[in-house]
Amino acid sequence: MMMKFRIVSVGEVLWDLLPEGPQLGGAPANFAGHARALGGDAMLVSRVGRDPLGGEALRLLEERGLDLSAMTLDPCRPTGTVAVALSPEGQPQFNIQEAVAWDELTVDPGQLSRIAQADALCFGTLAQRSPASREVVRRCVEAVSPDALRICDINLRAPFYTAEAIEESLRMANVLKLNETELLELAEQFRLTGSAEEHLAALAKRFGLHTVVLTLGAQGSRVFREGHWTFEPGRRVEVRDAVGAGDAFTAAFVLGILRGWPVQDIQRRATDIAAFVCTQSGATPDLPVTLKQPFLST
Repeated sequence: MMMKFRIVSVGEVLWDLLPEGPQLGGAPANFAGHARALGGDAMLVSRVGRDPLGGEALRLLEERGLDLSAMTLDPCRPTGTVAVALSPEGQPQFNIQEAVAWDELTVDPGQLSRIAQADALCFGTLAQRSPASREVVRRCVEAVSPDALRICDINLRAPFYTAEAIEESLRMANVLKLNETELLELAEQFRLTGSAEEHLAALAKRFGLHTVVLTLGAQGSRVFREGHWTFEPGRRVEVRDAVGAGDAFTAAFVLGILRGWPVQDIQRRATDIAAFVCTQSGATPDLPVTLKQPFLST
């Protein structure tokens, strides 16, 4: 029988307003959707408005098989939306609506007791742009076991983060995932010197991170895990849009760690999945059986 890992994702649920039409998204929702598709028991902690977009979001999330017991409805604020423009290379640029439902996350003791059972919890910085949601993220992280994976997928979206929120997030995490641009910002904030590899090692040491994942877009990824380096090159694919590719990579990487796979195998499979997502429209396309099967095996 396949082992079911409990995965919790905390943060924003929103609609990406893409050129070809709206797609349900938000990094936490994308991550949870991919984690569920790869065999995880995925729970989403978020909030939508009591409006048509919120109702449709809940319908689609339920359709994906997510545990929505920690989803709440906001009677006043609307469901979040983001205007997404794509560069000629398919890379997304975001204009994020403010004062929306996920800026007022809530969590009750019963929900926290379920969150406490997580094998892994993923969070970012965008949902922490408001004090209320930042406090909920902190409470969720504190609820899980010290042995659980606590993944900070830092997801910096200017101007919706502060130096204080970044530092607190890194102190709550034991796994960090970031891209090249985000690494430059962290290097400046923490006055890191030397190469990118030296920056990653310094962050790991400073914040007690056992794993740091640096995604390099089409160039692949570099991982520093428990003192060892691995590199996986990118894949040559025709990019339709890259929305959700990083979230798919994170989900595959987290489930690979939980399964105890060698890091190089995890990177290879995560890269294959992220590359496929880049060839599709939207953040959570159905994955081919060949990509899912290793994660669904006993």
